Amino acid sequence: MTANLEMVKEAQKILEGNVEKTPIYTASRMGKNLYIKMENLQKTGSFKIRGAFNKIAHLTPEQAKKGVISCSAGNHAQGVALSATRQGIKSYICIPSIAPLSKIEATRGYGGEVIIVDGTFDDAQERAYELQKEHDYTYVAPFDDEYVLSGQGTIGLEILEQLPDVKYIVVPIGGGGLIAGIAMAVKSIKPDVKIIGVEPENAASMLASRKAGKIVTLDSANTMADGIAVKKPGEITFELCEKYVDEIVTVSEDEITNAILRLLEESKVSAEGAGASSVAAVLNDKYDFSDGKVCCVLSGGNINVNTISSIITKGLFESGRLTEITTTLLDKPGELIKLLDIIRNEGANIMTIHQEKSATIADFNQALVRIVCETYNHEHRKTVYNKLKEAGYTEAILEVKH
Repeated sequence: MTANLEMVKEAQKILEGNVEKTPIYTASRMGKNLYIKMENLQKTGSFKIRGAFNKIAHLTPEQAKKGVISCSAGNHAQGVALSATRQGIKSYICIPSIAPLSKIEATRGYGGEVIIVDGTFDDAQERAYELQKEHDYTYVAPFDDEYVLSGQGTIGLEILEQLPDVKYIVVPIGGGGLIAGIAMAVKSIKPDVKIIGVEPENAASMLASRKAGKIVTLDSANTMADGIAVKKPGEITFELCEKYVDEIVTVSEDEITNAILRLLEESKVSAEGAGASSVAAVLNDKYDFSDGKVCCVLSGGNINVNTISSIITKGLFESGRLTEITTTLLDKPGELIKLLDIIRNEGANIMTIHQEKSATIADFNQALVRIVCETYNHEHRKTVYNKLKEAGYTEAILEVKH
């Protein structure tokens, strides 16, 4: 069996009424001719349910009776669990013990029987294979499966329908199931549409494989975009990417986090690292998108609240809207007030103050002070800095972090 356009069209019929036909958002504040396919609004918060549902829908009655098994630490687990539950089939999901509790509970909430496996994803996958053989379950692969990638390809059909004059479609790449399905579907209908894949710099297994002319396994895949942190692409997906994907580019960790922040602030859109990588490629001019409409596939929005908080804080520091000042003061009454008055008089809003006296970090008659304050931008930060220098807080003892 070879995946083709007819399989994608069949998947579209199967998925109708069972998954969301997600909207395309016009992101005019972020870029001219930029559009976003909002798979973060999909059931379970990511595109993964499309492929999982289509795969499970093709089980024989005997296979359905025995149940399905998979392994995942995130979106795929939830997609398989909900897809199986909706089709009246038992699902077993092996999840590594390092997975966030929120994702474990979400998978249970969708009806999956969760099997916690000590260790990493590889340990969970090994256990899933063992249980598959022991009980004759059907294994639902996360990407390297014709039915799975055909389900993901329905996104391509929707984009062509919703944005018929699209010229570029930008897609995140992990194992390759999403981009393989979309590229195959789109190129079969409109071969002139450019398909651009995006990988994190630290996990660019598909790009490495393309350069080598064969599938390559990376030593590591350390990226905050955990949804596409894949060391080795699939065999089926690699072949399809070689045939249909025009270009693969990479984005840095900072570019991904900045894209998450801009999506949140400028478009009021919550995106996980994998989902935001496509937008990051456009924002950072990784390819020449200047002559037509660009549609970025925002593949998912399941981002941890603590991660969002860290990204917002980091972004505010980098944009000059938060400033951390570290300096030493004479340890006597009134010295702290003098410092705070200078900062206040320059219009900066003081958020936190930490004062510490220790012989290991300051002279015996001095105290170390760390202050975080709100500033308007880099220029305002510089003004505050200069005023502190004029008041005698010299560069030798004054540090402004950003």
